[in-house]
Amino acid sequence: MNILVTGVAGFIGSNFVYYYLSKYPDRTIIGVDNLAYAGNLNNLSNLSNEQKKHFLFIKADITKKEQIRTIFKKHEIDCVINIAAETHVDRSIRDPQVFLKTNILGTHVLLETAKKSWYSSGIWQNGSKFLQISTDEVYGSLGMTGLFSETTALDPHSPYSASKASADLIVKAYHDTYGMPINITRCSNNFGPYQFPEKLIPLLINNALNHKKIPVYGDGRQIRDWLYVEDHCRAIDLVFEMVFSGEIFNIGGNNEIENIEIIKKVLKLLNYATHDSKINENLIAHVKDRPGHDHRYAIDATKITSTLGWKHQVPFEKGLEKTVIWYLENRSWLESVISSEYMHFNECNYKI
Repeated sequence: MNILVTGVAGFIGSNFVYYYLSKYPDRTIIGVDNLAYAGNLNNLSNLSNEQKKHFLFIKADITKKEQIRTIFKKHEIDCVINIAAETHVDRSIRDPQVFLKTNILGTHVLLETAKKSWYSSGIWQNGSKFLQISTDEVYGSLGMTGLFSETTALDPHSPYSASKASADLIVKAYHDTYGMPINITRCSNNFGPYQFPEKLIPLLINNALNHKKIPVYGDGRQIRDWLYVEDHCRAIDLVFEMVFSGEIFNIGGNNEIENIEIIKKVLKLLNYATHDSKINENLIAHVKDRPGHDHRYAIDATKITSTLGWKHQVPFEKGLEKTVIWYLENRSWLESVISSEYMHFNECNYKI
């Protein structure tokens, strides 16, 4: 089985490569990434020599038709797991176009190339599958009660979430129109190793370690459901292996926590680990809220639990501790990313 996995040099993509090749040492991943600002090949530097035999990296852009067609033809791609995406909400507010291009047009290029490769005389190639990795943000915002289910109407509120919702609908259309074997997963906020430090947890870790203010939108009481990235990888694997085409699965950690509480927990862990008295809640600085900021996300994962037997295995507190330890042990990685031209240019715009 030759599996095309996109976005492999990013956060979720790199974690998935490690997980999948550890579990299936005889399968092969063709990894694609355009190595934009959040893509870092160093994220894959810990692959074992045996894993490297079953992993091929190709620098390519999913929006480039000829590049993707060449990869399909040369490597006889059987399945696609589409993780590649522009994901940062603040950036999508400032510059929506790149999100529309990558998340919508890029997904369509993959779908159309897969269709031409796998579909002949009204019959789909045996074993073919297109798995779209999406987000709970396509559902919009919740009040203080209720959960997002797979039947919740899509109601995206940012250019990022709108681009992901659009991509999901295109994937669904290829199933409904052509019978393409597809699945879609929508997960809650991931955290863990290799996350680009424009996101909440690695950004606040970096700021705290450097005694810099931690800018927090509004009162910081926005609520998110948190999922350790390895649990997400397990869920992706289960959905990928299943045979029910056309199904959508929500993946949640059942860990609803206010952003401000996350920040306080991380500061406490850092203070304890470093014995640095300057790492404390005095670093928190409240700033004007983001336009259209969703208040609460919360996922109902009943379907994936009852159908596939999945449930998260890493308790939130344990996952947070593991994450903080990883960033402390990999400060050179964090500092190299922070010092990049992109981060330097945009640093003042990053909020939590």
